[in-house]
Amino acid sequence: MRFLHTMLRVGNLQRSIDFYTNVIGMQLLRTSENTEYKYSLAFLGFAGGNPDQAEIELTFNWGTESYEMGTAYGHIALGVPDAYAACDKIKAAGGNVTREAGPVKGGSTVIAFVTDPDGYKIELIQMNSRAYMADRQSATADEEFDPLRNA
Repeated sequence: MRFLHTMLRVGNLQRSIDFYTNVIGMQLLRTSENTEYKYSLAFLGFAGGNPDQAEIELTFNWGTESYEMGTAYGHIALGVPDAYAACDKIKAAGGNVTREAGPVKGGSTVIAFVTDPDGYKIELIQMNSRAYMADRQSATADEEFDPLRNA
């Protein structure tokens, strides 16, 4: 069994695609429209998506501009190499950081929270690994280290 995707219903498909690509740094992998049932889909992810990484499916039901969040949904979590730098990059791109990077209450894991245009929460979890440290140390002046993509 493999985790494939998480589906989020959105009120404006292009606005959400722009957020996940321009602010979070995901790639738009594929889109489709179903004119008979009046909905559009967009799949986004990192590193080409499935099968190597799970994806986010954005579902736009034509004519629906917003949804109630409810109390059951929590958040999506993304591993990042540097949560502090990721927050700075997200804010610079116009994103909404709702909890600045810092240790989780009662622990040492560094986390932050971002909210997408539809109100969905995204947790950024700082990944402290040898691979992260090696990537950061090997970045040269010609290579830009991206705090959202080099996890």
